[in-house]
Amino acid sequence: MKRVVIIGASSGMGLEVARLYLARGYRLGIAARREDRLLALKREASDRVATAMIDVTSEDAPQRLRSLIGELGGMDVFFYSSGIGKQNRTLTPDIEINTMKTNALGFTRMIGEAYRYFAEQGKGHIAAITSIAGTKGLGPAPSYSATKAMQNVYLEALEQQVNARGLDIRFTDIRPGFVNTDLLSGDFRYPMMLKPDRVARQIVKAIDHHRHVIVVDWKYRILTPLWKLVPRPLWRHFKL
Repeated sequence: MKRVVIIGASSGMGLEVARLYLARGYRLGIAARREDRLLALKREASDRVATAMIDVTSEDAPQRLRSLIGELGGMDVFFYSSGIGKQNRTLTPDIEINTMKTNALGFTRMIGEAYRYFAEQGKGHIAAITSIAGTKGLGPAPSYSATKAMQNVYLEALEQQVNARGLDIRFTDIRPGFVNTDLLSGDFRYPMMLKPDRVARQIVKAIDHHRHVIVVDWKYRILTPLWKLVPRPLWRHFKL
């Protein structure tokens, strides 16, 4: 029976992916800042679900992850679905700094601990939700797009490192477009919004097939290469 640990499983894509793995009969270790939101899922299959309160911005997060892995009896797949993002057209300091703490520091802290665990174990699979926002610097959300680009490059660097070290650790970089979750709640209406359950099915399929990078969905697979083609002198004049 495979064991999957999911960070950020209390809502959105993390919750939907957890439900899919639970339906498959997997053992789950699910974590979030608010553990109470995880209890409903635990009640569905208490013998196969372990829960933990983990705040990725806290220094004790790696130790809490190790405790959750121990309670689960090990880990085969690590799925990271934690992150924040907000439009910040006036560059309010708190928004920028908190985004950096969660999406850069928290991401590095948790991906790194999963990496070290799998290196000790001898094998494993790390999958993480990043974003198409890492394709270009987005003026409405500077720290969000910057941290997503960092996440893309970090996973790419780790893939190179495991190959150099001869480790059997796989990576899947999942880059969704706009998904209808709490992260995008508010007055602004985002275009081409995706449903979390549909995205979750594509995520699980990508992990099953050991995909290195997946852009969700087909509309964004067309859009993002076009973004890359826009020259920087032209891009800086785009009004998003």
